[in-house]
Parts: sequence; C-alpha cells; structure tokens
Amino acid sequence: MTAITPVRITDSHLIGGEKPVFIFGPCVIESEEILHTIGKQLAALSKEKDVPIIFKASFDKANRTSHEGFRGPGLIEGLRMLADVRTETGLPITTDVHEVHQVEALAQTVDLIQLPALLSRQTDLVLACADSGLPTSIKKGQFMAPWDCRPLIDKYQSRAGAGKLIIIERGTSFGYNTLVSDMRALPIIRSCGVPVIYDATHSVQAPGGNGTSSGGNGYLAPSMARAAMAVGVEGLFVETHIDPSIAKSDGPNMIALNELGALLDDIMAMHQAIGRPAAAVG
Repeated sequence: MTAITPVRITDSHLIGGEKPVFIFGPCVIESEEILHTIGKQLAALSKEKDVPIIFKASFDKANRTSHEGFRGPGLIEGLRMLADVRTETGLPITTDVHEVHQVEALAQTVDLIQLPALLSRQTDLVLACADSGLPTSIKKGQFMAPWDCRPLIDKYQSRAGAGKLIIIERGTSFGYNTLVSDMRALPIIRSCGVPVIYDATHSVQAPGGNGTSSGGNGYLAPSMARAAMAVGVEGLFVETHIDPSIAKSDGPNMIALNELGALLDDIMAMHQAIGRPAAAVG
C-alpha cells in the first residue's frame, strides 16, 4: 500500500484530507464582472454545501486552436483580478503558468500553481514551479500513460524545497479530436504517493473538434465525475460558467454554474457512503 502525501493549500483546504477538494471556475478570465459573479456564487456554494472550493481561471489561454481565439487579459491584469476575487470571496485561487518567467509573479499571488497538460514535460517549467516552493498541480499530458507520471513526479521532487505536488488526470488522446478516460489511471497515479484530482470537463473535451475551436460533450462530465469519485480521487476539477453557450473558451465541455449544487450533492453522498479513498496499491 502507498500512502498519499496530502497537500495543504490553506487551513481549510487540504488535498488528500478527509474531504474531497473541488477546483471550480471559468476556463478564462472574460471580464471582471463575470469573474466576480462566478466567484461569489462559488463561495456561496462552498458555504452552503460545506465543501472546500479553490477558484480557478486562466489569465491567458496560450494554447488555442486558432490565433483568433480569445486569450484573456494577460499576466499582470489577470493576477490582479484573481487576487481581488480571493479578497472578496475568501476562496483560494489557482491559475495556469505557461513560461518560466511567469512563475515568480504567480508564486507571489496565487495559492496553487497549475501547469497545463501540454506543458507537463517541459523540464525548465516543471523545475521552476518546484523551485517556487508553492504547491503545484500538474495536468497529466493527454499523450502520457499513467505510469509516465512517475518520472514527472521525480523530476519535480528532485528540487530541494520543492512545494507539494498534485497530479490532475484529464483523459488521454484516442484518435483524432477525441479523449478517453481510463479509470485504471487513477489508482496507478495515486500509487506514486501524490493526490490525484480528476478533471471532469476537460476529459469530455474534443480538442480542435469544432475546426477553429475545441468542442466537447459537457453533458457527460457529471457522469465522469461520479465515476472518478467511485474509483477514488482526492477531488474534482470542473470548469463552469453562468452560460456555457456563450463562454469564450471551452464552453462545450463545461458544467453550468446552476448545475454544480446537484453534482456536489451526489459527490458528497458518494463520499459519505464510500469514505475517504483507500491508499492506492503500488
């Protein structure tokens, strides 16, 4: 049996503790108004359901199918907006990092650094995140087998003073414009001793599926979330929006904000029935 090393984000947010932790938010910062509206509703949901939520939004969607795709406000303005949401809501915040020079600014602002899937094997970026000392979540690349996470974890943990690490599973490439979730991946990655978060919305994405943008099947995301919780993970990642049909990035695979409460009811009922996930078998 392999023990999971918990990752503390705040006093009330322990990934790998007794409660699952949820990373929720819009794909990209579209406007200050939308960001704060979603943040306040997620804070209210966290209080109502008594669950720990980390707020996520990207300041830049550097990986877009088309050069005309909306990218966001950029590093400086985006981090300011995220910090304001944390002040207003009390929720811890996370966002993507894309380049080594951005790590320092993120480490001074956010509570958790997120490294995107397509950059998961960028050695300099992985090591810069480790050197920051801040907790880091690395999304397993769509091109990686679950056991490929072992050298990735070793790479991150090779740095003295490295922050604690989380792996986010978000599906594996399966032919053109298609991802598939192999639920065997969850215990395999957990056997490395790190908490695993399941990304329910990106796992139902269709990368580049709409020609100049990604498509997806958001209606399947709740089912995938429930399946992952049944197998055993330390939490869930879900992108959400007031109206996914008008979201400027990844709308087709999102779960609408007004549907999250029912999903959390299901997930917490499962958690009560199953209990804390058992340590993974190595």
